[in-house]
Order: sequence, then C-alpha cells, then structure tokens
Amino acid sequence: MFFLLRMAFWLGLVLVLLPRDATPESDKLPQVGASQAISAATAAVSDMTQFCTRQPAACEVGGQAAAVIGHRAQDGARKIYKIITDRHSDQTGSIDGDTDSSASTGWSANTLTAEDLRAEWRLDGGTATN
Repeated sequence: MFFLLRMAFWLGLVLVLLPRDATPESDKLPQVGASQAISAATAAVSDMTQFCTRQPAACEVGGQAAAVIGHRAQDGARKIYKIITDRHSDQTGSIDGDTDSSASTGWSANTLTAEDLRAEWRLDGGTATN
C-alpha cells in the first residue's frame, strides 16, 4: 500500500515537472515560483503533523484502519504469490529434487524419437555420414 502511494507521488512529481507547451490557457494560470511552492509544501506538512494533536480519535482510528488495510494487502499478496508459484512450479523446470514431475503434470520430457536422437555428423563438403 505504501509502495503505491510512493509510486503515485513520484509519478505525479514527474508529470508536474515535465516541460509543457505554451498555450493561451497556460498564460491565464497563476504563476507560482519554486520557493513559493516549497514554502506551501512545508506549511502543508507542518499542518499534517499537527492533525493528530487536534483530532486524536480520528488519528487513532485512521492508524488502525491503515493497519487492517496493510494486513489485508499482505494476505492478498501472499495468496497471489502462492497461486502463481503453485501453478508454474511444475512447468518451470526448476531444480527442486523432484525427478518424476511428468507423472503429476501429465506430460513427458522424453518426446524425441530414435531418429531425432541420432547424431548427424558432417565432414568435408557437408556430406552427412554416421
């Protein structure tokens, strides 16, 4: 959850800082300098830090709600991870000590015929001999 908030913040910051084309509408917008923006952001952060002193009950309930949402997100991520690893673990060919995975998956790794296994040797001029 915090990752998504952080990603949204940085993506929004990048979108704000991208250069923009000059349009008639952009001239009508108020012009804000970098120092004014930093000052406003500092004031907003300062006000947010004082929120819990002004509204302790809301801050406590919000913290509990955030904890519940975080636990649910972790449980959901575990379920998705388990589904993905269970579904693909037999088909990845990973080394897990199970040498007879073909019995559980229904496919066999030994599908080559005797003709496929026969080595083709090439000598001078590209003539094949065995």
